[in-house]
Amino acid sequence: MDYLKELEEVLKERKARLPEKSYTANLFRDGRDRILKKIGEEAGELIIAAKNTDREEFLHEAADLLFHMMVLCVNEGVSFVEIVKELELRHR
Repeated sequence: MDYLKELEEVLKERKARLPEKSYTANLFRDGRDRILKKIGEEAGELIIAAKNTDREEFLHEAADLLFHMMVLCVNEGVSFVEIVKELELRHR
């Protein structure tokens, strides 16, 4: 969980500074529609990896989907901690 907090901070910094040669900054510059499109693409790729029972590909695509979801969260002003708290509430 510590790494996810660290990554969230990096994403916030990229959104604030929008460095030229940053893939993440380009996503933020392109806006919500581009980020949502990437999430759709990555979700589809994860589904295919699971269907193909390719563990390495599954891990890669799951990480890609989580990363892009975190980009969306930062874009929307939702912290990862809020999502984890929501999951905890559902579990109780």
